[in-house]
Amino acid sequence: MKCKKNNIIKKLSAVLTASALLLTGCSGAKSSTQTDQDLTYTDMLFDTVIKIQILDPADESILDGLKKLCEKYDTMFSTTNTDSELYKLNHANGQPFTVSSETANLIQEGIHYSELSGGAFDLTIEPVSALWDFKADKPTVPSSDAIAQAVSHVDYTKVDIQDNTITLEDPEAGIDLGAIAKGYIADQVKTYLKKQGIKHAIINLGGNVDVIGTKPDGSKYNIGIQKPFDESGEAITSVQLKDQTVVTSGIYERYFKKNGKLYHHILDPRTGYPCENNLYSVSIITDSSTKADALSTTCFLLGYEKGMELIQSMDGVEAIFITDDEKVHKIGI
Repeated sequence: MKCKKNNIIKKLSAVLTASALLLTGCSGAKSSTQTDQDLTYTDMLFDTVIKIQILDPADESILDGLKKLCEKYDTMFSTTNTDSELYKLNHANGQPFTVSSETANLIQEGIHYSELSGGAFDLTIEPVSALWDFKADKPTVPSSDAIAQAVSHVDYTKVDIQDNTITLEDPEAGIDLGAIAKGYIADQVKTYLKKQGIKHAIINLGGNVDVIGTKPDGSKYNIGIQKPFDESGEAITSVQLKDQTVVTSGIYERYFKKNGKLYHHILDPRTGYPCENNLYSVSIITDSSTKADALSTTCFLLGYEKGMELIQSMDGVEAIFITDDEKVHKIGI
């Protein structure tokens, strides 16, 4: 139980880090069904602590809508919940399976980034990720034979999409959207809140932070990027956001040590083991949280040089690479 408690504390620290530098406030008149207080929805979903803070006077019923929306996606994109579309697809034994347009579109996005990275990012990593349990009381390293067997079923080119019908041509294959789903969910939460008339809000899904507009006083949000392995939540740098998102993938988010070696959750689909390079984390700043989520993992897996090259080839994308010497490398900022 101690290990699980420490993991939760680390996740809470990450949430606090992302919001510690935010100066917030509310302005405007309120109706009889509105409140002057910040409306905040917090929960433990998507394998992390989430916190969504509305900075406008708003009806508290919005929080009910947020809860339903987040719980819907928590089920939809789960690889372990037997009610999820993804679980059913992964257990279709290679037979065509029809999913919702949302799931089909997100799988298509995953294929895009798999192609973009030449397989460094691969959405069919589920056979590998299923072997690693970073939440266990006593995490273990899977056997080399099990990992080799799992890697043999990782191949994004074996995913066939016909409208909303998906076929995994390898019956032993499986899709894991964990490296892109939270970004998509953040985008959907943002769209929902804007439709409710919200003009100022902070959406924090663990390492994924998305903001609506500016702070109520018109200034940008100041979002801290956590110093790697600092459990106090100290920020190593920060970014200024206006209606943008910042997503961080880092080796300090979920990990364990065995025989003096650190094993983290960013798995390399080519080896089946945690990715080994000189990076501690990659943060992506752009307009789409889906894009930022996928790119943060993709760039980490590509490594510092190739990841930097990819970001430099894109418009409207900024990045922060933190190397294992704790140096901060910024692109476009």
